Amino acid sequence: MKKATALYFLKQNSIQFREESLPSLKRDQVLIETKYSAISAGSEMLIYHGLIPEDVAVDTTIPALGGQMKYPLKYGYALVGKIIDRGSSIDKKMLGKWVFVFHPHQTQLVTELGNAFPIPPGVSPLEALFFPNLETAISLLMDARPVLGEKIVIFGQGVVGLLTTALLARIPQTQLIAIDPVNNRLKYSRKFGADQVLNPTAKNFQKTLNELLGLTSHRQDEKTGADLIFELSGNPAALNSALQFAGYQARIVIGSWYGNKKESINLGTHFHRNRLQIISSQVSTIHPALRGRWNKQRRFDLVWRLLPEIRPLSLISHRIPFAKAATAYQLIHQQPAKVLQVVLTY
Repeated sequence: MKKATALYFLKQNSIQFREESLPSLKRDQVLIETKYSAISAGSEMLIYHGLIPEDVAVDTTIPALGGQMKYPLKYGYALVGKIIDRGSSIDKKMLGKWVFVFHPHQTQLVTELGNAFPIPPGVSPLEALFFPNLETAISLLMDARPVLGEKIVIFGQGVVGLLTTALLARIPQTQLIAIDPVNNRLKYSRKFGADQVLNPTAKNFQKTLNELLGLTSHRQDEKTGADLIFELSGNPAALNSALQFAGYQARIVIGSWYGNKKESINLGTHFHRNRLQIISSQVSTIHPALRGRWNKQRRFDLVWRLLPEIRPLSLISHRIPFAKAATAYQLIHQQPAKVLQVVLTY
C-alpha cells in the first residue's frame, strides 16, 4: 500500500507532517505525485493563526476539503503535480500529464480524474497554482458588475487583490485606485494596471483619496465618491474606510474571509442616506442572476484563458521545500510585508 506525507494544522501556529496510507486505485481514479502547492495568505493563514470559526464545514464544494473546521485540520487548495498511475478506465495517455487539483498540501494523492484539471498548453505548472485566486478575482467581478468609467477602489493588494486589479484594468475609462500598507505590493499594483496607488499609513492618505474621489466634507454632489469598492485586505477594520469613501448608492464588495475576527462597523447616517450596498462575494457559487448561462466549468475555462495573458509568475516571492513548510508559515506570520505568494516545492 502506497504512503503519502500530508501537512496538518494542529493548533495556533503549529503544523505537523503525518504519514497516510493511500487507497487502492478505482477504475476512474488517478495517482498524482505533487510537484508544487501554494500557501494561501488569506484563509490558510487564518487557520494557522487559530482564527477559524467552530462547527462550520471546511468547504461545501471541494471534495478534498470535507469535514468540519476543527483541529487537527488538513487544508490547502492549490496543488500541481503529475499523474503517475491510473485506474483501468483511464486512458494510458494520461500518464505523465501535468494537472491542477483543489487539494491540501500532500506528497501524493488519489482522486477521481474529474477532480484533476489538465494544465493547457501555454500555462506553466507554476502559473497553474494561481488558478484558485484568479477564479476568485473573476468571481468578484461577476458579483460587482463594474461599469465603464467608474471610480473603483481596491483595499488590499495581496495576490487576490492584485489579480482583481489586473482584471479591472481591462475595463476602459475606469479610475482604478489600489490601497495597501506594503509599498512593494503597490509596485505590482502599478504593473498590473492601477492608475493610482496609496498607502493607508501615509500622513496625507485621507486627503489624497478624498481629492481623487472628488469628496468634500459636505458631499453636495451625488457623483462624488467611489462607485465601487472591493474590500480584499482581510482586515475587517478596512470596511469602515470603505464606507467612508463610498459615493451615493455605491457597491462595496467584501471578498475577504475574516474567520472569527470581529470589528465594530459604522452603519450610521452616511451608510443609510447614501443607500450603500454591501455585497458578500464567495467563489464557491455563481451569482444567482448568472446561473442560467454560467456554471463552474465555464468559469474554469475563462481562468485557463486568462492565466497566460496576466502572467502572475512574478508574484511568487518564495519557493520553500515541503519538508521546511514550518519555515514558510513562520515567514508569512512574522514578515508578511516581505511575501506575496509562497510556493512549497516537492
